[in-house]
Amino acid sequence: MTPQDIAKRAVAAAAVERLVAPGMKLGLGSGSTSEWMVRALGERVRAGLDVVGVATSTGTAALAREVGVRVIELDEAGELDLTLDGADEIDHRFRMIKGGGAC
Repeated sequence: MTPQDIAKRAVAAAAVERLVAPGMKLGLGSGSTSEWMVRALGERVRAGLDVVGVATSTGTAALAREVGVRVIELDEAGELDLTLDGADEIDHRFRMIKGGGAC
């Protein structure tokens, strides 16, 4: 695993641990960091966390199902409680560039 992958995995696991609560409806982003987040979320779901996810891509939906996260469509979810995704850059005014590993 590269140093960048180690960092992405750590950030994704910390985000899931600190931000996700039982019963949440989660937006699941796409890309290399989001893949680590979905895997960390799957670990928490297998440990008993009850959440549902709305995926931003078919790849994310497939991975979420594979790791045990229940996936629903946005129209079924209504308002989401939180969306987890990666970003390449965020400036001091919170403008974001999304790209790189996105699928």
